[in-house]
Amino acid sequence: MDGQDWFYTDVVKEHFIRPRNAVLFDSQIEDMDAVGEVGSPACGDIMKIWIKVKDGKIIKCMWKTFGCASAIASTSMLSEMVIGMTLEDAIKIKAKDILDKLGGLPSKKIHCSVLGDQALKKAIENYLDKHQ
Repeated sequence: MDGQDWFYTDVVKEHFIRPRNAVLFDSQIEDMDAVGEVGSPACGDIMKIWIKVKDGKIIKCMWKTFGCASAIASTSMLSEMVIGMTLEDAIKIKAKDILDKLGGLPSKKIHCSVLGDQALKKAIENYLDKHQ
């Protein structure tokens, strides 16, 4: 390992230090419409995402994670990306889309960005199961 494998972009650092839309209090998620949760045995990260939907669009996205800086930054970025998106567009988000917005992650941490899009998909599926 040459040290470059663990380099974080300024965007990743910003979302880790100042995460957006993170759940700090249970009262923040009382009015949410759906939830999705995933975990990764590979790294021990657990991610939970809540969404609020109006007229087919995500108007609020909150999250909690037990994970590393990459997992926190990835979910923070994802939460900003999906607000205002239709459910149809949001479910199409891939880990690469999150990675691109972050300016990349160390190769050993890319699996962290996959957790966010998986949790979002589960939240959208949860919403659709309740409302169709």
